[in-house]
Parts: sequence; structure tokens; C-alpha cells
Amino acid sequence: MADDPYQRLGIPKTATAEEIRAAYRKLAKQHHPDLNPGNKSAEETFKKIAAANALLSDPEKRAQYDRGEIDADGAQKEPPRSYRHYAEEPAGARYTQAGFTGGNFEDLFASMFEARSNAPARGADRHYTLQATFLDAINGATTRLALPDGQTLDIKIPPGTSEGDILRLRGRGEPGRNGAPPGDALIEISISPHKLFRREGQNIHLTLPITLKEAVLGGKITIPTPAGPVALTLKPNTSLTAELRLRGRGVPAHGTTHAGDLYVKPVVELGPTDETLAAFLQNWNQPNFNPRSHLEDSQ
Repeated sequence: MADDPYQRLGIPKTATAEEIRAAYRKLAKQHHPDLNPGNKSAEETFKKIAAANALLSDPEKRAQYDRGEIDADGAQKEPPRSYRHYAEEPAGARYTQAGFTGGNFEDLFASMFEARSNAPARGADRHYTLQATFLDAINGATTRLALPDGQTLDIKIPPGTSEGDILRLRGRGEPGRNGAPPGDALIEISISPHKLFRREGQNIHLTLPITLKEAVLGGKITIPTPAGPVALTLKPNTSLTAELRLRGRGVPAHGTTHAGDLYVKPVVELGPTDETLAAFLQNWNQPNFNPRSHLEDSQ
């Protein structure tokens, strides 16, 4: 029969006092010596059943057994021996001419494993994701992250943060064990798209609507940038096939990267037109100019 008292009675470790009593009565009737005269095996089984019932029926002894302090017969167990204990024993104290004493190698390794499991250990890191706005990632910001347990973390987003960057908050992870330091909170940044700006590396691209008059005559206009509006001078007959470059107006320097540029792509929007403009264009020609000539050459 098994040495575990629960297994002796055929019950789970979650059994109630009533379930323990019922299991014992059933097995006792089956293996009682009076019902099995001369059967030594039944007698031994009955003794183990009775011992198991005596241990598990006593709440204090049952708790001691569950904690590993006593064995199935109620005998006190020797406290676990740690690796330090073995190391501090006098040389040769664990050995005789017959070999290793004081337990087998499995006991030794189990004790060493227990000592290791109780050793100080740094806490585990916690992983979170923070949804940042496009401008917060470009310019930098401090935002608050709500945690699943109801707590919050104030996250400082550095200027020039990229999609997928990991921010580390030291000491905000799982607590350490036995005096060891806690782990860190690792926050992965996810960036929402912007309705005007598009990022490519350290550069930012902007599609800029302009009027036909501005494209032909040029002039000063105000354009948005991630750092705020700036004045831009359009030259007369501004080319609509090239981008205008504003140096240093892109993504700020971040780590080892340099500041990027802002590229502006003008696009003419006609808006409402009147009869005067329509009549002018009706009689206006541009000799020897065909904006689609490059398309014909490629055929």
C-alpha cells in the first residue's frame, strides 16, 4: 500500500473530515483482522489504514504532514539540509568506507535545489504597451499608463521615439525574492498615425495644398510642422513635382541619430472658379509644353 496517507485511504488531499471518516470505515470493514483471521497482509494493511486515519483526522497533524514536517506515520522529519550545511560539515563527515551516508544523491540534489530556490533572486520584468500620439512621439511628452491592477505609471516619452521602442522603468516590475531588487517595467511604444504628417526614418513628409495663384505667383504662406506653424516662402512658378525641404524640422535627434528634415509636397487645389478664369484659360496656350511627354516616351 502507498506510504501517502491520502493514497492509503483513497481520497484526494482536499477531502473533508467526513470524507476521511467514511473512507476509513469502508476500508476498515474490508481489512479488519477479525474479518481476516490469519491474514498477515490484511493485518498490515489495516494498521496503515488506521495510522492514516489517525493522522488525517487530527487537523494539526494533517497540516504538519501537508507542510512536509512529519511523515505518513506521524514521525518528525529531519529539517532540509541546504548546500551551505553540506559545505560547512567537516571533511569526510558525509562519507564512510561504504561510501556516501546521510542520504542518497537525490536527497543531496534536492537540498541543493531547495537552497537555490530560496536564494535571493531579482524580480521578473513586467511588460506593457503604450499607445502614443504621433506628436508626443516626435516632440516628447509625459503620459499616464493605466495598469490592469488599477495602478498607474507616469511614462516619459523621449523626443524622437520610434514605433516599437522599449522604455524601461527600473524597479517597477515584480518584487525580488529574499531581499533581491525588483524587476523593471518594460513599455513598448505603439504610435498612432497623424492626419497630416507621415514619418520615414528621421524625416517627416507633409502634403501641402496651395492655390493656383500661389503656385504661379509665389508668396509667403504658413505651414504646420510637428513643433508648430512656420512661415514658408513659395517661389513663383513653384514646381509641383518636387518636395520642398525644411532642414531640421523633422524628427528631433534621438540617441545616436541626427535631427531629420521636413519635406513639403505642394499640391494645387483649384477651389471654386469664376467665368473670368475659365475664359482666360480657354484662350491661353503654353507652346511647346506638354506635362505628359515623359509618359509618352516610356511607351
